[in-house]
Amino acid sequence: MTTRDDLALAHRLADAAGAAIRPFFRARYDLEFKSDKSPVTEADKAAEAAIRAILEKERPRDGIIGEEYGTTREDAERVWVLDPIDGTRAFIAGRPIFGTLIALMQAGWPTVGIIDQPVTGERWAGMTGQPTTFNGTAVITRACRALDQAIVASTAPQAFPGCTAEHFSRLAGQCRDTIWGGDCYNYGLVASGHVDIVVEAGLKLYDVAALVPVVEGAGGRMCDWSGDPLTADSDGQVIALGDPARLDDVLEALAEGHHQHG
Repeated sequence: MTTRDDLALAHRLADAAGAAIRPFFRARYDLEFKSDKSPVTEADKAAEAAIRAILEKERPRDGIIGEEYGTTREDAERVWVLDPIDGTRAFIAGRPIFGTLIALMQAGWPTVGIIDQPVTGERWAGMTGQPTTFNGTAVITRACRALDQAIVASTAPQAFPGCTAEHFSRLAGQCRDTIWGGDCYNYGLVASGHVDIVVEAGLKLYDVAALVPVVEGAGGRMCDWSGDPLTADSDGQVIALGDPARLDDVLEALAEGHHQHG
């Protein structure tokens, strides 16, 4: 059972991560590259370590899945899923559109989610059964009557593996405008009613789990490219919609890209 105590704890975890991250932003720090060529900084590690220290003390039976330090008690009923800096490339470039992602999953389903931008002081918080808040005030997604009125966002063209890029470009061609860059920040903008659609592929659980309660608590919808809900077993293809009524249009456009390519 998820309670307001869990949400309050998630806020404190985000506070701790932000305090660890801010001294490194636009500063000099050590940079490493993982085997998949993705960058990791001292800030990523410091932020996740700060979160884990609190969880180990206050929730010693809960599991943890983190991008930097792996999994602990991952078979627990309740598992915290952490991405200390989602958008490390933006962070390295000094762009304040990265975010800290903190989620609580229960039995494989995300029930609490926070997207925190520690430099601009922007925080979206979602919890199953509660309205999503932005800096403490409830937010709501916006209506979108047709794809040709939609702003669609995605992090990077090269982030689409295989032929999924063609699927996305087919969808983007039907939308009013396409925004590149933004990582988790885009999903907060969907929740607040500034962006209509985000489509991505190749995401990991720690990239996605926190986003679901935020978008859905604001009246939006998140699913995979088949329209199915996102769980711990999803394949990394993600759609976020401000207006759930556009789901069939988006699925159709992605599928047309598939048929064209195939």
